[in-house]
Amino acid sequence: MTTVGFVLKGYPRLSETFIAQEILALEKRGLEIQIISLRHPTDKYLHPVHDEISAPVNYLPEYLHDEPIRVARACWNARRLPGYQKAAELWRGDLARDISRNRIRRFGQACVLAVELPEEIEQLHAHFLHTPASVARYASIMLDMPWSCSAHAKDIYTSPQWELREKLADCLWLVTCTATNAAYLSKLAPSENIVSLVYHGLDFDSFVPPDERSDHPDGSSPLNSVTILSVGRAVEKKGYDGLLRALAQIPDNLHWRFVHIGGGLLIKKLMALSRTLGIESKIDWRGALPQDQVLSAYREAHIFVLNSRIASDGDRDGLPNVLMEAQSQQLACVATSISAIPELIIDGETGILVPPDSPETLSRAISKVIEDPTLRQSLGKAGEQRVRNSFALDAGINDLSKRFDIAGDG
Repeated sequence: MTTVGFVLKGYPRLSETFIAQEILALEKRGLEIQIISLRHPTDKYLHPVHDEISAPVNYLPEYLHDEPIRVARACWNARRLPGYQKAAELWRGDLARDISRNRIRRFGQACVLAVELPEEIEQLHAHFLHTPASVARYASIMLDMPWSCSAHAKDIYTSPQWELREKLADCLWLVTCTATNAAYLSKLAPSENIVSLVYHGLDFDSFVPPDERSDHPDGSSPLNSVTILSVGRAVEKKGYDGLLRALAQIPDNLHWRFVHIGGGLLIKKLMALSRTLGIESKIDWRGALPQDQVLSAYREAHIFVLNSRIASDGDRDGLPNVLMEAQSQQLACVATSISAIPELIIDGETGILVPPDSPETLSRAISKVIEDPTLRQSLGKAGEQRVRNSFALDAGINDLSKRFDIAGDG
């Protein structure tokens, strides 16, 4: 059976539970995996799924100057590999179009990967089409080895089209997690059979159905306050500044509290904005948390909100797993109608969709769901049914199992 080297940006990462779920599910099917990480972990917590994964992890030099002897030895020894000259020529062409330290670092990491790769690994698989795919591509060419890729969101829309075209021409196959992504990448691929849609899906062994709720507040008094939850990193594409402005516009006669889970560079700015808007006392900033605590927060909340937008650099969400997780717990979801979110949420049936960058519209939608417990229950139950019927993890793992030539059901 093939042993596959999974090339990841960083491992383990709280924000990439979907990758960990996939690795564990493939291991259970019998795939031998070794993880190659470009970065060391920075999160304070682990998800339970990380403890179940048995794949060994090899960390490449995060910055070449951190391990100069290791890098120099690898770059020297890589010259003996069968495809080194081809890889070096390709890299020089890439560097001419993208003169950056990151591009240089990618080739140095690829040399370390190619020289140190265990003999039993017969294929590389990159998660994300930007940096991890570049490292996997250069290394695979040096070794004359096939490579494949899973593409997601930022990696697609912040990469130049020339680079996407060339990677799609080189890889064995590519899967991506939304129909929107698949349509975009298929136009750039050399043939129609390179790109396929494979939803991440949820592991419903971890996200079991919730108990029947006993509380159905309508926001009419402090004792009937409604809890609004959002899970996501505090970065531009998540639109938390707009969400705070929307919350500040909720009528004074409706009582609510807002819980945010996630790290991110913009947390302090968002806290300052909440003070400026006069809603600081209604907000609970919990930071990044492990999955069991996130699951508890889903079950305690009444509404889930995600105000995704397209960032100034083109970055955007694909199909956020947190929306599927929230719906699996019968949470009524309010989200923006960008990217692949409408592939999951049917407006007015399984959730409510609003235009991005419209705090006024978002505020009205949230207010409507606060004051109508019957609507919340209807949206929550319909959302759970849809996500369990159409977005189960097994469907995607079945597809990947065939691609990695795994026999058996696991």
